[in-house]
Amino acid sequence: MTETFDHIVIGAGSAGAVVGARLSEDPKTRVLLLEAGGMDAHPGFRLPLLMGAFVRSGVYNWSYQTDPEPHLNNRHIPWPRGKVIGGSSTLNGMVYIRGVPGDYDGWAQMGLPGWGWDEVLPYFRRAEAHEDRDGAHHATDGAMTVRRARGKNKLTDAFIKAGGEAGYPVNDDFNGTSQEGFGRFDFTIRDGKRCGTARAYVRPAMSRPNMELRTRALTTRLLIEDGRCVGVEYKQGGTLKQARVTGEVIVSGGAINSPQILMLSGIGPAGHLREMGIDPVLDLPGVGRNLQDHFDCGLEWEATRPVSLTAELRIDKVAVNLLRGALVGVGPATVFPYEGGAFLKVNPGSEDADIQVHFMHGREATSKLHLFPGKTEESHGFTVRISQTRPESRGWLKLRSKNPEEAPSMIGNYLAAQSDIDTTIAGVRALRRVVGQPAFDRYRGREVNPGETVDSDAEITAWLRETGATTFHQSGTCAMGQGPMAVLDERLRVRGIRGLRVADASVMPRIVTGNTNAPSIMIGERAADFVREDAR
Repeated sequence: MTETFDHIVIGAGSAGAVVGARLSEDPKTRVLLLEAGGMDAHPGFRLPLLMGAFVRSGVYNWSYQTDPEPHLNNRHIPWPRGKVIGGSSTLNGMVYIRGVPGDYDGWAQMGLPGWGWDEVLPYFRRAEAHEDRDGAHHATDGAMTVRRARGKNKLTDAFIKAGGEAGYPVNDDFNGTSQEGFGRFDFTIRDGKRCGTARAYVRPAMSRPNMELRTRALTTRLLIEDGRCVGVEYKQGGTLKQARVTGEVIVSGGAINSPQILMLSGIGPAGHLREMGIDPVLDLPGVGRNLQDHFDCGLEWEATRPVSLTAELRIDKVAVNLLRGALVGVGPATVFPYEGGAFLKVNPGSEDADIQVHFMHGREATSKLHLFPGKTEESHGFTVRISQTRPESRGWLKLRSKNPEEAPSMIGNYLAAQSDIDTTIAGVRALRRVVGQPAFDRYRGREVNPGETVDSDAEITAWLRETGATTFHQSGTCAMGQGPMAVLDERLRVRGIRGLRVADASVMPRIVTGNTNAPSIMIGERAADFVREDAR
């Protein structure tokens, strides 16, 4: 028997969780929320320190990887994405960054009225429950708990001080009046535990009788009749099922799964769909195109004093710290090690930051469990991760087959544009200059990655192609806009299909200046309002 709902939301991730929870606030509206993954049952996911370990483990993870990247020496780049309620907000680094007004005013100037900074700021504030900030830029009564960084590491202090010594601003709030400068990030952490959209939105909504959450339910296609989306086909427990709607279907699968679902349903580039054996319902060539991501590279230095993360990773200390974090929400396990950050202008005439920096008080190569740390200079250190905020390179995503359980073919196309290479090199040089400031004199050892001998533009470029990867900010594959490549209109409606919207990072016509989780949550908040307004 086919069930009928007022609205169906596909994907309980960073945006979909918001859409489903907000729509279910009306007790007269029956909402079905479908999630391909399961519940976020593992307690380890709630401890911020363990983020990296769980991403590498593949648990709750789609574990995607790109096809050979043509400008990264044909390497496959891992793209971990959350396959669980909360989506990638259950896997990510919990950094809370909105972007800058120019991001959203730029969207509006691209023919998307209603997406300027003044229009989106109220939605950021609606979502935010900040423990430490208030005023025009922040709010304290939203669903998502946000707080200042709580770590006290000396290397992070040195990083921020060195930024000031190098002539950059010191910034207490990257989501305040200005983004530029060196400081500490804010995080979506509550009581020492991760506060993703599973905790903030899905779990509170599950108590409502009009909200139906179904996990391990893989959407196989949308049901389209006479140009309208009337329901969803999904696979759960080995059985194909269908659910129909009287209202709308909102696809919130993320930048990879949302275009995949549209193409599996016959919405996308008609020629490609026919090659896959899928009858086109609507020729929409922009589906899967415009793929954007923040390219990432990591510089590492040894430290001459035992003050890095390695000091906390002796097995006996880890056991105690994990217990403290799990039981009372305090200690090193409740802190994400990339607390330091910066936004820098490195190109002449830039209005906003060209480079974002994540600083870790530890070396990734030595930040692992140990019995004895060995010599200080061989184990302690720090990492400076650099990414360009507004890349010009564009990638793409296609189906491999019409099998919904087969991952799509994906190319990030990193460093295809020379401007991306030039900006990243400028960022490397700027951060080397920062680390050379007096604030680091007590701690700075040898540069081990890429090493001081890698200095010319050609040498740095070769290093970027050999070691660079992703900041996990895939976006843009179902972009809003005008013209033949636009997939969505300014209200997130799929152009040419009634009753169907997309709401997640895939809708961004241009990637934001910074981490993409907070903007995805904002998009979910806006989508819920669009659905409610258009239903009146």
